[in-house]
Amino acid sequence: MNLRDLQYLVAVADHRHFGRAAEACHVSQPTLSTQLAKLEQYLGVTLFERTNRAVQVTPVGERIAAAARLALEHAREVIEIARESRDPLAGTLRLGVLPTLAPFLMPWLLRPVRERFPKLQLSLTEETTEHLIARLHRHEVDAAFLATPIDDEPGLKAIALFDEPFWLAAPPGHELARCPQVTRKELSEAELLLLSDEHCLKQQTLEVCRHRRKVPVPSVPDLRASSLETLLELVAAGIGCTLIPALATRGPWARSARMQLRPLQVSGAYRRVTLAFRTSYPRMAALTALADLVRGEVPRDLVRVIEAPATPRRK
Repeated sequence: MNLRDLQYLVAVADHRHFGRAAEACHVSQPTLSTQLAKLEQYLGVTLFERTNRAVQVTPVGERIAAAARLALEHAREVIEIARESRDPLAGTLRLGVLPTLAPFLMPWLLRPVRERFPKLQLSLTEETTEHLIARLHRHEVDAAFLATPIDDEPGLKAIALFDEPFWLAAPPGHELARCPQVTRKELSEAELLLLSDEHCLKQQTLEVCRHRRKVPVPSVPDLRASSLETLLELVAAGIGCTLIPALATRGPWARSARMQLRPLQVSGAYRRVTLAFRTSYPRMAALTALADLVRGEVPRDLVRVIEAPATPRRK
């Protein structure tokens, strides 16, 4: 049994006709029929019920055809990996991105990637940290932009890219909107609108405001938004205030007259954005090039770029 036999099997299962399957596989019908008869003999099962009018796939044939499709897909992946290894900056790079980062980083990044690496095709997945880490472990993405440490994740490493400060977003009439800079004490006395639990930004916000009072304010609803965009709309509607990462201050919501942005005078009020990957990932040249591109393109007036370590000189 070889991949060609599996290709013939899948073609007949798809076309339900030996002649059309042979044409799709660019072989003669006798050749295809002979190879499938040998495959049936090798497997010891009947894959097709042949009549003068139609070809029916047997139940076991359907199951084997499904497995054959997967085998052919994996074979194509092997070829793609080999091709990409010859040119790491060609082919598909599957990237995961946090929902609180994607709308603000990717618009800066996609055009430079296309211009600098024309053979590289980015495939983007936007999910929360937990899901992106799981996808990395399952080899469903090649790398992911994260904002939480992964030191405890076996088999994963990360390239540090930049530190992104947090800013306060408040309605114009909010008392914190009158502060040129917001201190930790002022934050601790405010009730902030938060994201839902699956977002790492919620925990980061709570860490920045770790001295918050415990008594809730009745006038502020207990909201857990599913997206940063929802939080910003709530702020613009005058519901309350929240913390947003610096790149979001260039978003369309931040330019609204219904919202005031204030920097924080709080030590450690930032998140570190990294590019996480499996230690076994073979195309490190692509990840290194992408990391360098991010460092070069991200607005340096908003974030603190973490420069790449210097390459040791050969003696």
